[in-house]
Amino acid sequence: MERPLGALGALVLLVVCSGANSANDFCVNKSCPNYTLVDENKDFEVRRYAASEWITISVENKDFVAANSRLKNAGYEFHSDAWPVLINQTEAENGLHWFLSWFVPPDTTKPESPDPSVTLHTKPEATVYVKVFKGTPSPESGLKNAKLLQNDLEKANKTFDSSTFVGAGYEPYLSWDHHNEIWIYAT
Repeated sequence: MERPLGALGALVLLVVCSGANSANDFCVNKSCPNYTLVDENKDFEVRRYAASEWITISVENKDFVAANSRLKNAGYEFHSDAWPVLINQTEAENGLHWFLSWFVPPDTTKPESPDPSVTLHTKPEATVYVKVFKGTPSPESGLKNAKLLQNDLEKANKTFDSSTFVGAGYEPYLSWDHHNEIWIYAT
């Protein structure tokens, strides 16, 4: 006896045929920076990102909520769902510095008088090593995965900036499922 194709079977076919399983399905229906996948192995990806615009603010005392609120009120009008949100940790002589950045898609309306604590800058084209991980994002999970990626890069004899890593998040904090990434820039 033949069984008709059920709703679940149709959904599976739709996903497979639409290409939603592609390498960047975490950016479906979102505005994300453009990149080319250069290489991929079980431990990390190598991506070549095009130049892109970002708004950035310094995070004081690891208060990411306050920094996010200041970015939200900086006067930029996003016309699309822009991701990722980046948390950048940089080692300096006087300790660790944290910055929060939002991707600025081309269709964004920029304010005439922006908040002076928010900087708009263009990240140049760059090669980035990327480790993907799941779970609720946190500075601790970011640091753990950054160390894992650094170890993987050392084993692969890759050269990279060891003083900085970037955590990239693609969903709101309270989402059920999270696609998180650690970015380390090639040198």
